[in-house]
Amino acid sequence: MKNHLGPLAFLLVLIAFPLAVRDPYYQHLMILVLMWVAIGSGWNLIAGFTGQVSFGDAAFFGTGAYTAGLLAHKLGMSAWWGLGLGGIFAVIIAFPFGWICFRLRGAYFALATLALNEVMRHTATIWESLTEGMVGILIMQTFVSKIPYYYIALAIAVVSLISVQVVMSSRWGYYFVSIREDQDAAESIGIDTHYYKMVSLCLAAYLTGLAGSLYMNYMGFIDPTIVFSLHDISIMAILVGIVGGVGTVYGPAVGAFIMVAVSEVFRTGGFGLLEKLTAATGSPVMVLVTKYIKEAHVLTFGLLVIFVILFLPNGVVGGWRKSRRSH
Repeated sequence: MKNHLGPLAFLLVLIAFPLAVRDPYYQHLMILVLMWVAIGSGWNLIAGFTGQVSFGDAAFFGTGAYTAGLLAHKLGMSAWWGLGLGGIFAVIIAFPFGWICFRLRGAYFALATLALNEVMRHTATIWESLTEGMVGILIMQTFVSKIPYYYIALAIAVVSLISVQVVMSSRWGYYFVSIREDQDAAESIGIDTHYYKMVSLCLAAYLTGLAGSLYMNYMGFIDPTIVFSLHDISIMAILVGIVGGVGTVYGPAVGAFIMVAVSEVFRTGGFGLLEKLTAATGSPVMVLVTKYIKEAHVLTFGLLVIFVILFLPNGVVGGWRKSRRSH
């Protein structure tokens, strides 16, 4: 029970957050964080626990988003049905892909996931009669307030973390870790590694597709470059896992907070602080500094990953647990 007191206390804080913080901007940031908790948990399940590095999260995220969008745009149904169906359609995409590509190992599988992402992006771009191509899909948002979206995102994030916890505490979890540690040894003791890698991939795809469906409902607009983006979705999912802690249940939650915060600090120039200093000083040097800092978030992501690899190879959560054991 002691191990769960911290997460439960933090959950209570999150439940109270939108009631205490009324600013829609900060509520928006928290919705993004919670969405990334679900995406990061999915990536962590297949890559962190099962050892199959994936660059294909955008394929599943985009599938979930387009499922919700097409239900509203083509069938006149509520896009909220996408929360039920988006994850399922992501699994439908993941199943044949995994069945074929899990015969590949290491870097070859990672490259195959990269190819899947590009195939899905180009399909959504070219198939204009279904997806509207680069015009994208626009739907009316259900709620004006961000609070309902916040609590739905919180529920999805909590379900994602609990699902990973339950799976990794079960027999499946032991099989996933055995595949990560030594696939040949796992096969030698009778574990069907291909089957359990498929199970891990489908679970990860479902969580990611669920997050994609939420994104469509929340943002109200998608196009192929947004939801099938290699950098903004797939690479970000990897960074969330690495920074938070690969192979830890709560790593993606910590990584999501850190990565969204770092991204927003640079995008806004320190939440507008640099622009205020520029206006106050009128210095052309400050104008340049502000401009380059706002564009430096990708570089900062790279430096942050290098720092984590050098000083926290197990991520923030893994490093913290290691330091507690050493004391």
